Amino acid sequence: MAQDSAREIFEEVLPAKLEENPDAAKSTDAIYVFNLTGDDGGTWTLNFKKDDDFISEGDSEDSECTVTMSDSDFVDMWNGDLNPAQAFMMNKISIEGNMGLAMKLQNFIG
Repeated sequence: MAQDSAREIFEEVLPAKLEENPDAAKSTDAIYVFNLTGDDGGTWTLNFKKDDDFISEGDSEDSECTVTMSDSDFVDMWNGDLNPAQAFMMNKISIEGNMGLAMKLQNFIG
């Protein structure tokens, strides 16, 4: 089912997906921050070093990988309408920190 907003993905859809397979999240053992720009944007932290409750709204000083993009591009990527590698090549995604960790995100997003 296609999602309409980044907030819905971070607050409802992704938590439910991670709850189904928490071991996959914990095996990533990293902290990510998503900075999404646009009308439906915001900042969310994905902390896969915790045992549960992986997602929180707001920034984290402990982030090992920070992803910045527009909220609409994030939704398109989540829905499969935007290829993550193409988005990166088109400068629609900015990644700071560990690029290897960014690649692991494909297990959860897009």
